[in-house]
Amino acid sequence: MIRSPSLLESWTQENNQLASSCKQDAPNRDLFRQKRWSSDFHKLLRKLQGIPPHLDHAQLELSVVYNTCVCFTAQSQFEEAQLLLTQTTQRVLQIAGDDPGTCDHSVLWRAALKSVASTALHRYVLSLLCLQWGIWLAKSYLNAIKDFQEEMLSLLETQNGAVWDECRTEAKKKIPDIPRLVLDPRRLVELLNVCTAVVQGAERLTEGWSALSALQAASALPAPRALIAYTHLLSGSCLAHMNRPQMALQCYRKALETDPRCVSALYQSILVYRRLENSQAEIQALRILHSTLLLPSTTEPAMAASHLLSPSLFLCSQSLSSLLSLPSALSVLHSLALKCVIHGRVSEGVEYYLDLLAALHSEGHHGVHDAVSTLPKLPKLYLEAGAALLMGRRPADCMALCDEVIGTTLDLLPEKVLLEDPEDGSMAGSREVKEEAESGLRRLLWAAAAYLLQGHCYSQLKDWKLAVTHYTRCISLLVKVHYKNRGFSPQIPCTDKDAGQGIDLCVLQRLKGLSLAGRGISFAQIDRLREALRDLQLSLQALPEGVSAGRWCGEVLWRLDRKREAAACWEKTWNHPIPSLAEALPVYAQELQSGPLLDSTELYQRLQELGPI
Repeated sequence: MIRSPSLLESWTQENNQLASSCKQDAPNRDLFRQKRWSSDFHKLLRKLQGIPPHLDHAQLELSVVYNTCVCFTAQSQFEEAQLLLTQTTQRVLQIAGDDPGTCDHSVLWRAALKSVASTALHRYVLSLLCLQWGIWLAKSYLNAIKDFQEEMLSLLETQNGAVWDECRTEAKKKIPDIPRLVLDPRRLVELLNVCTAVVQGAERLTEGWSALSALQAASALPAPRALIAYTHLLSGSCLAHMNRPQMALQCYRKALETDPRCVSALYQSILVYRRLENSQAEIQALRILHSTLLLPSTTEPAMAASHLLSPSLFLCSQSLSSLLSLPSALSVLHSLALKCVIHGRVSEGVEYYLDLLAALHSEGHHGVHDAVSTLPKLPKLYLEAGAALLMGRRPADCMALCDEVIGTTLDLLPEKVLLEDPEDGSMAGSREVKEEAESGLRRLLWAAAAYLLQGHCYSQLKDWKLAVTHYTRCISLLVKVHYKNRGFSPQIPCTDKDAGQGIDLCVLQRLKGLSLAGRGISFAQIDRLREALRDLQLSLQALPEGVSAGRWCGEVLWRLDRKREAAACWEKTWNHPIPSLAEALPVYAQELQSGPLLDSTELYQRLQELGPI
């Protein structure tokens, strides 16, 4: 006579069938199927929990709870999983005849572990504690994990191969068809151990060698390559905080070798090169980063897809997310273009700027709308590109871009911009008035800079009359800026100001000095020496460090037969080459060496003939 299976055996078979199907579908990561599996496991659990808790079926119930919570966690349903774990610990205590009288998670877990310490249920409760560990980690409850440090160490020891196999053999003797699990708890413990080391490492970057040793130990643990790459990335960041840039670069290189898709390591390398002022290495790395970001899915780590739970579920801490964040491809392209121009690779910079502008005007370009907020305003980008084109001896293209800037800003310019002393709190107006003044100032500076660049273009083409015209238009805009406090000096050291109105006032002063110098040099080319001397001297008042203005002022004085004054002027600027471009200032507000140059050999001969001053 065939014996009909008991209710317990039937439920065990149902669990095992669901677990087998779930494990087969795990690599597909299909959201619909994951929801179906969690629903089916939950239905089975409700059947089991429909009868009073008892030791005879407790192992099956805890196995189904484990499988259900794994499915919930896979869908990031951490609240549902947490509620189920809390209810289960309470049922475990009911089986043991204990009543903790609290819903505090820490108290419940310690009480549950204590109540089953010497029973067959111990390993099942430990498996559930694995999931609690994962939920705490996903929610960045690192203090809770730290409070359970001893239990976690016990978990790591208990879930090792020998103990686990022994427990399974013992269970199989009592239950011929033991409940199957959708995920081996040993694999889960290994995953959580590395993920915890990564998340804690991101929080402890400033702790020096202790954090570094923990990360290096984690890099030797069994884990997906992407997680091991993260340990190397964090080790590099830790070393960078310790002011050991070369060692940090080695760790970033190791991260990329471990997982080529760990793009964050490449970006962190760029930041180290920038700090070391290794511009050529930075440009090379920026080029690689830009090419990489254009590839599909490069920002997603190559996590193992063979398990139901992805490591990314547990890597949600704000510190780690900040470290792994990447600039957009367009932001990288802008940095690359600007770096090339500033460091003498003008032809490359021009091409990158043109690619950037083309991408911004392309509606279908991937990520354009997300990237725009991190880029400078479009008029400023046009002016930077125009300055690069001017330096690349492409004046016609530069003028076309400047026409775009003038066309979009000229009608929006205020009749007058009234500025306050930023340090004078007593004269501060309303926030709206201040913002309106700053916005009007920026638009005015963009239009003035466009006229300045066009003046440079005509100077490069040796069309001196048109150069004078455009320099004059630039000056006419700049004199619209007035100051409420007449004693307020607008001559602000540029390198000391880093944001807000300070940098705008600095640009204003530079544009005044450069436009007056450009017009003075142009006047000198058409022998209007009095006007040239006036403008060049005014230029030196606005921008005392102007080298071109100082040299041409000496030239004009020489032509006016004021040779001693000319010699004194040349002496001041003789050993001062035109300064290289600085990143702290817009390119278009710096001396671009676009105008006519004086023969230094001839100047030296004149000084020799003149004799001592």
